[in-house]
Amino acid sequence: MELAIITLLFIALIFIGIPIAFSIGITALVGIVTMTSAPTTMIPMKMFYGLNSYVLLAVPLFVLTANIMNSGQISHRLINFSIALVGRKPGGLGHANVLVSMLFAGVSGSSTADTAGVGKILIPNMINKGYSREMSVGVTAASSTIGGIIPPSITMVIYGGLTNTSVGQLFIGGMIPGVLIGLGMMFVISRIAIRDNLPAMPKISKSEFIKLSKDAIPAMITPLIIIGGIVFGVFTPTEAAAFSAIYAFLVSVFYYKSIKLTDLFGIFSETLKLSCLSLFALAAASALGEFLGFYRINALATDFFGQLGGSEYLFLFIIVLFFLFIGTFMDAIPAMVLFVPVVYPVALSLGVDPIQLGIVIIITLSIGLVTPPYGLCLLISSNIGELPVDRSFNAVLPYILVILFVLIGIIFVPSLLLV
Repeated sequence: MELAIITLLFIALIFIGIPIAFSIGITALVGIVTMTSAPTTMIPMKMFYGLNSYVLLAVPLFVLTANIMNSGQISHRLINFSIALVGRKPGGLGHANVLVSMLFAGVSGSSTADTAGVGKILIPNMINKGYSREMSVGVTAASSTIGGIIPPSITMVIYGGLTNTSVGQLFIGGMIPGVLIGLGMMFVISRIAIRDNLPAMPKISKSEFIKLSKDAIPAMITPLIIIGGIVFGVFTPTEAAAFSAIYAFLVSVFYYKSIKLTDLFGIFSETLKLSCLSLFALAAASALGEFLGFYRINALATDFFGQLGGSEYLFLFIIVLFFLFIGTFMDAIPAMVLFVPVVYPVALSLGVDPIQLGIVIIITLSIGLVTPPYGLCLLISSNIGELPVDRSFNAVLPYILVILFVLIGIIFVPSLLLV
């Protein structure tokens, strides 16, 4: 009875517009207080221990890297390079939009940072070049979901911390799926470009291409440093995040000269705001997870999947459907903190690889960034393109199908993850 009441409370809080982190925290507080055997001190203790993880230090550090890169106008340089590389194809700006999202994903690890940084430049540019608002917004919103899939990825760090799974292996596992999603989106754009006779960008000279490449290379080295350092054991994911922030700072200040020391206060302030939002949600979800553990939710989930026959493929398909639903109204981080501890033991009992499970969950939750009512990337792109959300959602549907197609491939061909 108590569990049903707490569930209704949680739904009601979200429905009336309480921010998700506070909704989780209030629900955890009320739930634990109703447990007569649990002291109220359990709430701050569980919130503290939920953040007491060395690997979680990577979260604010990757956020700091993204903010430095955005403030240093790295996105402009990556956009110019992407246009030079693929802009000559029909629908060139659409292809460049996807390519820059793939490159920016390797720099920031954040889909929303990608949407904001790239969308402000490319959406107006695409509209001015004759692209429809629907396509301009749809491509930008959909391609930005790659930000959480191609490493480094903040959501992978969270999943690794929750399950004690190697973050380095998760980073490697996200590479091929992320590239396949990007290539699939480019294929969709090429079909639309032929149908709608979309323009190509003018050809640039060889010397101009070399200049743009030299301008973009320092930014593109960032993911190579992070992934290479982790794979070869030079540093841990947290140390890699710290190194990437230092590298981004040095490149922006001394190479591009696009950031002044006086800009650091604003960068640090924005980093604290964004990091606190994610980490508070993580702490609150840890307290709520303790309440759910009191009702043996893990055991109930294990029994449920056991009654279905114990098929790992059926389990993964149910996971995709479940997190598709959750992702429509909840951010990826609290969704993982609440439900990964529930499904993870079941996955192990069925023989599902932890890396495969993590990549499936992360990609599925990335779709939630472009599905209303949450759909943060969709909302940001819609706002930039001045397009109603319903029309924006219709524009991203073909790209969502691409992501789902890659998801099915990962479920049936886990060797795509290279781990």
